[in-house]
Amino acid sequence: MLTLLTKCLDMGISERRFREQEQLKQLIVAQSWSIVAEEGWAALSLRKIADAIEYSVPVIYKHFSSKDDLIEYFTKEGFRLLAEQLASAISQDDSAEVKICHIAEAYWSFAFTHQKHYEIMFGLGIPTCEAIQTVQEKRKTSEILLTVIEEAILQSKRTDTDKYLKMKTFWSIMHGLVAIELLSVNQKSIEPSVILKDAVDGYIKSLIN
Repeated sequence: MLTLLTKCLDMGISERRFREQEQLKQLIVAQSWSIVAEEGWAALSLRKIADAIEYSVPVIYKHFSSKDDLIEYFTKEGFRLLAEQLASAISQDDSAEVKICHIAEAYWSFAFTHQKHYEIMFGLGIPTCEAIQTVQEKRKTSEILLTVIEEAILQSKRTDTDKYLKMKTFWSIMHGLVAIELLSVNQKSIEPSVILKDAVDGYIKSLIN
């Protein structure tokens, strides 16, 4: 009976410690995001986080071994959010052309409503760590687009179209236009620009016709 009680107590202590560690991790994440939102990615450091939440740096190391580790965390989160936004923007009942337009609009919207995520996901004006280039979450966004491109190619009945080339072309258009807009000194618009619509229309014509 005593052994069973001891095991129950140990389990209770372990569960409490786990919850406390999870709460601390979320506190670190929240403080990190606060620093980024106010001062930018370049200002983020484990020392600054530790000082802000009144913990020692070694405690932070238990959850994030380096600044790159933190950046990778936010990068994965960003690609997960982007994939969700792209997936929710399209309907199976839509034509391939409409889906591509909706994906472009959703991507544009994400870039401006999640600007800090976008900056670190694509290294806009800041260096990125090597690990970011291989995150699995990044693949999901490409899979969503590639499925729609395959649908468009079937519709066009062209057998010589390279779907991977078309996917890279689409991302190049989107990255380029978003980067120009985000780096512009003028007021930024969340609404898709006329240039974006023109570029996507041209892309669709090259894919379908």
